[in-house]
Amino acid sequence: MQVSVPRSASDPRPASRVLSVGHVFVAVAAALKRLGTAVTPNPPGRLRRISLATVGALLCTGLVVPGGVAQAADGWSPRSAYTSTDRGDGTYTVPLLRSDVPDISVERVPAAENDEGRDVYYMISTTMHLSPGAPIMKSYDLVNWEIVNYVFDRASIGDSFSLRNGQNSYGQGQWASSLRYHDGMYYVAFNTNNLSGAYIYRTDDIENGAWQRTALGRGLHDPSLFFDLDGTPYIFYGNGNISAVRLNADLTAIVQDYPNVFTANNYAGQPFIGGLFEGAQFYYIDGWYYAVIITWPSGQGRQVVMLRSPELLGRYTSAGGVNTYEARGVLNSNGFAQGSLVPISGADGETDWYGMFFRDTFPIGRIPALIPATWQDGWPTFGNNGVVPVDGGFDKPIRLTPAEDLFERQKGIVTSDDFANDAPHKAYQDEQWTIPAPPDIDESLIGVELLANPGFEAGAVAPWAAQFGATLALDSTDPASGSAALKVSDRTLNGSGPNQFLNGKMQHAVTYTVSAKIKYTSGPSSVRFNLAADWGSGVQVMTFGNVPVGQWTTVTGQYTVPATANLNNFKFAVETPWANPQPPSSSVEYLIDDVSIVGQPSTIEYPTEAEIAPNGSRLDMAWEWNHAPDNRYWSLTDRDGWLRLTTGKVVTGNYVYTKLANRAELAWFEEARNTLSQRTFGPRQSVETRIDISGMRNGDVAGLAAYNRGFSYAAIKRSGGANTLGVVNRGQPFAVDLNQSTLENFLPGTTVSLGTATEVYLKADLDFASPVGQLWTTFHYSLDGLTWTQLGNRVGPQTLDGSLAHFMGHRVGLFNYATQQTGGHVDFDYYLLSDTLTGQGRPLDTSDLDAAIGYAGTLDEADYPADAWAAMRTALTAATAARAGEFGTQNQIDAPERALSYQLARLGVLRADAPELPVTVSVQARCLAGKAYVAVQARNDHDAPVDIALATAYGERSVANVAPGGNAYQSFATRAASVPAGSATVRATGSINGADVTSVFTAEHPAIDCGPRQVQ
Repeated sequence: MQVSVPRSASDPRPASRVLSVGHVFVAVAAALKRLGTAVTPNPPGRLRRISLATVGALLCTGLVVPGGVAQAADGWSPRSAYTSTDRGDGTYTVPLLRSDVPDISVERVPAAENDEGRDVYYMISTTMHLSPGAPIMKSYDLVNWEIVNYVFDRASIGDSFSLRNGQNSYGQGQWASSLRYHDGMYYVAFNTNNLSGAYIYRTDDIENGAWQRTALGRGLHDPSLFFDLDGTPYIFYGNGNISAVRLNADLTAIVQDYPNVFTANNYAGQPFIGGLFEGAQFYYIDGWYYAVIITWPSGQGRQVVMLRSPELLGRYTSAGGVNTYEARGVLNSNGFAQGSLVPISGADGETDWYGMFFRDTFPIGRIPALIPATWQDGWPTFGNNGVVPVDGGFDKPIRLTPAEDLFERQKGIVTSDDFANDAPHKAYQDEQWTIPAPPDIDESLIGVELLANPGFEAGAVAPWAAQFGATLALDSTDPASGSAALKVSDRTLNGSGPNQFLNGKMQHAVTYTVSAKIKYTSGPSSVRFNLAADWGSGVQVMTFGNVPVGQWTTVTGQYTVPATANLNNFKFAVETPWANPQPPSSSVEYLIDDVSIVGQPSTIEYPTEAEIAPNGSRLDMAWEWNHAPDNRYWSLTDRDGWLRLTTGKVVTGNYVYTKLANRAELAWFEEARNTLSQRTFGPRQSVETRIDISGMRNGDVAGLAAYNRGFSYAAIKRSGGANTLGVVNRGQPFAVDLNQSTLENFLPGTTVSLGTATEVYLKADLDFASPVGQLWTTFHYSLDGLTWTQLGNRVGPQTLDGSLAHFMGHRVGLFNYATQQTGGHVDFDYYLLSDTLTGQGRPLDTSDLDAAIGYAGTLDEADYPADAWAAMRTALTAATAARAGEFGTQNQIDAPERALSYQLARLGVLRADAPELPVTVSVQARCLAGKAYVAVQARNDHDAPVDIALATAYGERSVANVAPGGNAYQSFATRAASVPAGSATVRATGSINGADVTSVFTAEHPAIDCGPRQVQ
């Protein structure tokens, strides 16, 4: 169950979390039986919808016993979240997150510039074709992260981002975002490979605000947004060469270009240069401008190169126009590469800079790693003397209180869910789009021949005309049909041939079947002929075909007239391909007959308001759709507590990878719209769901998938009124031309007839570790959620798609598509996660669930904010009810335990009666040598040492173990002659009566002017 938790004044964290009920229905049924209440013999899920008030009453009766077994209150010690590598002892391992988070950009918002009293970090990554996209992740310790927002709901309402009209954005869409905070505003810049270039989005509230979108009108590969010291905004971009553009002051337009600020060729011969030279991100550190770049020299792994210069634009501002950037290889270990530098406030008031670089770890994806750096002479060495072992451990750079640390470790970027539709509303869900009106179609011009004299039976050549010197004449000696054909002779150019104007006959967005019969008797063994259009913007090939010498051959195909075509100057012509010099085909004489252009009834889909408008359903932040969804055909409200997926169109088998030169076809599964997905996590992951299949129609296919271009899924197929369950596995190599039906046939030995069953439980166990670098998936099913049967053997292997057609890690998806008719639907009851696989043979373990329930029983409601307490009680109710019943999988245990442990850890940092540390804070603005300084002092009035962090807009300093009566002091240089009024933030951490306490204080300072008139 998702429970929406209003944010208290003392709680700056996100206002909701997923509380997964698991098999609460089993517990309720068991308790009702003990009460003597009649229970109908329906599947257990029918009982789950009993009200929480009823379950609470059962708790009060004692018939549902918290914990089920005795559990000491101090026995609760929850594990870190599935995507956390925090060991809980002040260390962590790399890579972080165990999930696909590529092309990372990290930004710090200093304590002095936020209302939380400590540094806050945000991170963004690439999500390509997924919707919503460009996730905003948040962290306080740089190790544990959660998703708090998205930049956009849809990157476009066009065909390619919406799986419409044969178009798709696989491997394209949004790439390599740059996240920056400047003067109270958050900016995101990213490039799109197929959506009209680069964009800048901005908001003043990164977690809850609406984003304003600006199109820059051109592509900027791997952009890095950078604000110079005077605030001038630039974007650096490129691969192989790094160029820059300067933006106007409000970041709405490019005003100047600086091509090739530096290039890979500038460093030819260096062992760390080669292959990739992209992903540049720029920083200013201690008087130097730094760029961080990924490279991939031949015979080596991916690695990090850093460049630095005293001048941002290098050759454009240097004397003599020479390149001022020097380069050095700074990390070449186990493939850790592209990413960010991250500033961390040091104890001495200085700033330490770490690296946040990802590592290719397919099929999971590209996983980030926080890597410490040792700096010497202005250059870093990352890791342990340049070595970063996979799964190697490092000390956490930011220490939190034990309670804060425990809470952060419960956060992750995947989640269980029971689709209760109580996730928080976010502003990106209210994006406004202008829906273009579809073109008006003149139906009288559809289905009829548009060419005049198409078979040359009119006794004249007209209205055909010759172009580029060709001679046209009727020929009755060898027509393809009828009494005449058209002879084309005296050709000297590829364009020499017949044409006919179709002004006022062709229509935008209409698809035409175009054909002609062609024969030639002398020349090359075969000649390609183009049936082409020309409306003044260059020749457009409508279709083409290869014609062998000496025989009549039909050239035919379909062509859709684009919206850019000038219909008042539309010429149709027959040509041979152009080349320089002119090829032999340019002089071939030929016959042409039975030419035809016929408009087809429109099958084109157009975006509609209903497709895009919010439908009242709100999914947890961990979910993303495979391409932008059609909101008419999914819902969390059609059936309370269930996700409904309805088929809105029939798959065609006509979709191709537009990114690939060979235009390979998509499988039906890849073409299906409204597939809902989450990231996978390693090394092992289990997913369980329950599906109501009673609403399926013949030809429907619905199930649970582990997918990329290669995919494995367990699905129900309905055919002839019967439902059959089975497993599909698509591996490499990937064919260009597909028989989609054959490709997605069930594997022998995996099929089960479901008979009259209307519900089925599916479980997918993903193993990324046997062996590493491959995904093997084992599927199980159940008809009651308790007794499970394996569907055949494990399937795989799934590996990296070498063509990069998808170029993201495997995801887990819930799907439903139609092969025959629309309108069928399936309902998903829940999505339960675990990291325990059935094949590991472990007994079901309730110890963590028991410990959480037992610990919850020791807490006092009076100690906590009411809203947080209510959220915990709801999670406890669900967990206790689940514990009172039977379990069929570890997923059914782990999901409610994780939800309860999250809420318990949250309570730990929100004690309503938490005392405040006695610390006295003062701040002054002073002048020294014509420059302004902001001096902050915090005196420890406590009877024990405290840790104190001082923060202003001009820097931070942390002082550990300030003795009773002692002071923490820092005079922050502003590097300016005057400063406006502002504030300082002091964060004190210590112990009161054995409990860890953190108190935050703010103090104001006035404006000051230290210019020539200042009297000191």
